[in-house]
Amino acid sequence: MAQDTHSQQLVIFTLGLEQYALPIGRVQEIIHYQQPRSLVSDDSSVRGVINLRGRIVPVHDLGVRMGVEAEVGGHGKIVVLESDDQTVGVMVDSVDEVLTVADDQVERAPTADDATLVDSIAKIGDRLVILLNPSAVIGTLPLAA
Repeated sequence: MAQDTHSQQLVIFTLGLEQYALPIGRVQEIIHYQQPRSLVSDDSSVRGVINLRGRIVPVHDLGVRMGVEAEVGGHGKIVVLESDDQTVGVMVDSVDEVLTVADDQVERAPTADDATLVDSIAKIGDRLVILLNPSAVIGTLPLAA
């Protein structure tokens, strides 16, 4: 008898030496890295803003927010995330793949709660991918347009 399993599509990206993921439904688009126009901010993760087809989108260094050493530059990407009322860009080293994972491949992170950036961990073959909580990522970013 076939078991009814649910799955989700994830955008998998690299930041530093680790792989992370976000649900594809929250990713508006992925663009090549472009130098954001600087803004003065008390938040060290704010890198500035970009013009995305006429919209001003704040860009944040996700590595700084996660405490991960990353060197996003000319070969990096900006993942544009969208919520009901905000659009923000987060800098990542590279976007690796879009992958469908079954619910039985995902386990809630031991310390996960609604306020943490880490939601769960996916076991994909012999690797572990950290699933980020998109609401926490977007919700903790100041200057969201």
